[in-house]
Amino acid sequence: MQADRGPHFRHGLRTRLLAGSVLAAWALAGGALAQTPLQTRASPAPVVNDGLPAGAVYIEAEQATRQGDVITASGERDRVYARFRGHALRGRAVTYDVAQGLATADGDVELVDPDGNVVHASRLELGSDLEAGVVVDLATRLAGGASLMAATAVRRSANVNELNYALFTPCPICDTDGNPKQPSLSIQAEKVVQDEELRAILYRNAVFKVGGVPVFWLPVFAHPDPTVDRASGFLVPTVDYDEGRGVSIEAPYLHVVSPSEDWLISPQVNSGVAPFLNLQWRRRFSNGTIVARTGYTYAQNFGDFDLDGDGRAESNVDFDDETSRSYLLAWGRFDPSGPWRWGFTAERTSDKTLFDRYSISDPYQDSGLYYGDERRLISQLYAERQTERSYLSVAAFTIQSLRVSRFNDITPALNEFENDGTLPLVAPLIDARWEPERPILGGRLRVRGSAVSLYRDEYLGSPVLRPELIPTGSTVGLPGVDTRRVTTQIDWRRSLISAAGIRYEPFVDGRVDVYSIADLPPALGLDDETITRGRATVGLDVSYPLIRRLGDGADLIVEPLGQISLSNDPDVDPRIPVEDSETLELDESSLFRTDRFPGYDLLEGGLRLTAGVRTTLRWDTNRSASLFVGRSLRDDDQPAFDVPIPDVPSRLYDPTGLGQKVSDWVVQGSFQPSDRVRGWGHATIDGSGEVRRAELAVDGRWSRRNLATVSYIIDRTNPVQLDGRTDPNNLSGPPLASGNRNYEFVQLAVQQFVYGNWGVAVAGIADLERDLITRSEVGLLFDDDCFRVELGYRRDNTRVSTTGPSDGVYVRLNLATFGGSGYGSNGLR
Repeated sequence: MQADRGPHFRHGLRTRLLAGSVLAAWALAGGALAQTPLQTRASPAPVVNDGLPAGAVYIEAEQATRQGDVITASGERDRVYARFRGHALRGRAVTYDVAQGLATADGDVELVDPDGNVVHASRLELGSDLEAGVVVDLATRLAGGASLMAATAVRRSANVNELNYALFTPCPICDTDGNPKQPSLSIQAEKVVQDEELRAILYRNAVFKVGGVPVFWLPVFAHPDPTVDRASGFLVPTVDYDEGRGVSIEAPYLHVVSPSEDWLISPQVNSGVAPFLNLQWRRRFSNGTIVARTGYTYAQNFGDFDLDGDGRAESNVDFDDETSRSYLLAWGRFDPSGPWRWGFTAERTSDKTLFDRYSISDPYQDSGLYYGDERRLISQLYAERQTERSYLSVAAFTIQSLRVSRFNDITPALNEFENDGTLPLVAPLIDARWEPERPILGGRLRVRGSAVSLYRDEYLGSPVLRPELIPTGSTVGLPGVDTRRVTTQIDWRRSLISAAGIRYEPFVDGRVDVYSIADLPPALGLDDETITRGRATVGLDVSYPLIRRLGDGADLIVEPLGQISLSNDPDVDPRIPVEDSETLELDESSLFRTDRFPGYDLLEGGLRLTAGVRTTLRWDTNRSASLFVGRSLRDDDQPAFDVPIPDVPSRLYDPTGLGQKVSDWVVQGSFQPSDRVRGWGHATIDGSGEVRRAELAVDGRWSRRNLATVSYIIDRTNPVQLDGRTDPNNLSGPPLASGNRNYEFVQLAVQQFVYGNWGVAVAGIADLERDLITRSEVGLLFDDDCFRVELGYRRDNTRVSTTGPSDGVYVRLNLATFGGSGYGSNGLR
């Protein structure tokens, strides 16, 4: 615009001002009065492509004049609109003195920065050199949803903003219709200082309000800038009550060392027992991450213990000398450029029940190449190499078990745990796969290799050793059996589709195993054994998907599936321990595999015919139901799959469901009749129609926040009772005894809001086998978009913790902006 000292420009005048000083003034106003993302002072301003040349300012105003060095723009009907480097400014009147560097904006001032932060004010002033500013009636809405308001705001320096008589809230201040509402959580203070260098907001005479009602006061208070991902400070404490520990308060403190490293110091103070200190260290490197958790206390053991021998346990008895008790849970993953990556886990605890007694959150995690399973800790070192056509992994690991092998009926403090000496040291475990780039005979060829060495310190019999190798006398002092295995396997498969749509997949599979067995029981008269075996298989998979349109967007798909395979008779040598094939889960995916056992120690052979049908109904959008039913037949029984019944070793039974000529039925289905309900189920059923295993889960949601989840699981693979009334030769009848390894559980979790943001939460696990509710929680909760608090009662009847059944009160809290207590940490496990 040319310098003009004459008449005003009116009504919709659009003026472009190429004045860099004006741009700098308004840009600083955006940085001074709105929260900014975490960055260093030296970080350059974000580059925003808004279509303007560098240093340009775009203005729309009803009137615009320039008198000397002062540029003035105003609007009575419409506010002045200015745009620069991604910022947008509105106001009734805007002036700027080019010579002195003074800028003001009056009347319904609104400033929006490139990050979406919005500042509202009645007046905005920027001083000389653009280092000091004043805002009257400030109201700013941050991109994260938090709001900050003040009577006045002053920019004291390049890094410090001062607000007087201010109010901060991370909660919505308007309802869904746009009407003002009282924020559910807010902080009101006489003075608030925002230090951009510290990336923190400091309060003086801070009053905390819930629903507008003052509940707490602090002379000084501080918290990180809401746009800061991490900052040092206290997190929300956890308050809990347990009969064994008493009242527990855990107050975590986060210390941020750098953008790539932090510490979490979380002491747990207990009214009934010694305190427990938890620590966590996290460090991110250029190509990996390490996370280490540890905890320590110096205390006596505590729990329910029958001291007087009357058959009843006294509560919360300290029955061990004081000693150090601790745990370590650490993992690391590194993925440098190239095909190789590596990692480790280090998991150990000094006490089998430490996690239960002190409520350590999430101790059993899948953090490495191999997972230790529930109540088992694994320490491992592994490396992987993966390309488009190949894969190689090398690992070594040891296991610490926290599983109970025999429960004590009087007190859980006398439970017997699984002996770690009977668990193997695995070093190494190698797995390799390779596929040629081009098809072989028109099909896909895959070459596999596997090798493992297992070493045991102490003897372990069934189910690892076959019944023929289990000594009849005492096994005390016998060494553990050591095993080494090398396996090579070649698998070829080709897919063909006929003109009628039938899919044919011929396949060929060849496998060779070489075993070296050492330290077999001396009474067998066997030396170290070397065993070689092989298997060759040819077969054909057939499927014929059929689809029918049912109208109104509904489809019915019926897909018959069949497989025939022929192998040489399996050589299941009884001298080979069963290390990796103890657990077999028959389902839709495993039923048609050539190797249905998950490992290598057990294998199938002979003539097998497998058939099934999958039916799927789809209608509307994301609504469906499916059902699969299948079964396998073989030419002969496989007694090698039988193992001794744990409670009656003289009897054998088949836990796999594959040992007979006809396998168990596999039934599996899923359903989603609406976007609010979905479910999944799976069952294996024997030839007489009895359910051996089954699992069912259903999720339901009847509003945005009201929901329920129910799951059911049953296992009936152990066929005997132990109550002394049942003939061990009779394998029929319902399981009645406490020692039976069958189980049946129902788990339920419900959240229902009753009035506004107030609701109830109920969760529990019922052991139908023992007719007992093992875990239960009932709580009152308040939950909105700002924070969630839950106060409830918990009952624990699990038989693992030394404290036995216990009652407790829990408080779980999660606050927007300030962090949470992790109110799932005491959830059902």
